Amino acid sequence: MKIKSIKSYILNCFLLTIPVLVWDIIFTNRLPKEFQSDIFWKDIPTIITYGENIFRTFLFLLLMLIPLTFSTKRQKRGLVIYLVGILFYFISWLVLIYYPNSIWSNSSLGFIAPAFTPLIWLIGIEFIGNTFYFKLPYNRIFLISAIIIFILFHCLHTIIVFYRTR
Repeated sequence: MKIKSIKSYILNCFLLTIPVLVWDIIFTNRLPKEFQSDIFWKDIPTIITYGENIFRTFLFLLLMLIPLTFSTKRQKRGLVIYLVGILFYFISWLVLIYYPNSIWSNSSLGFIAPAFTPLIWLIGIEFIGNTFYFKLPYNRIFLISAIIIFILFHCLHTIIVFYRTR
């Protein structure tokens, strides 16, 4: 009984971020120099740095409180949205890595694509979630708000880097 209970808490929506985190660890050093930590985080306004990191942490913690299940049509659609989002996210990185001098990579939209494409896979996760653990009242607005605020800070950060390095 206890093993099943512990297993149910381990199977949470945070698990869906693991492919992204692994991807980021493996490929960050292959991105153009503007995305390397020493340049990417240099001279970013404190409000944006704190906002981005606080809401990233809040979002990940929130995902840990949401059970990972695929029993409803909405959750299955969420899985498809998540997979499409992951694909777009990975492609946005690959274009920057393999075609750094392309028109796309040097455009503001192409440069910030890795910052806004997580919106797709995160919305997929939002579709998957429909309850919290611990009998907390679930309202989608918590997760949607965390996603939107994090993405806004992340995009602002990346836009600053784009214009500062051009």
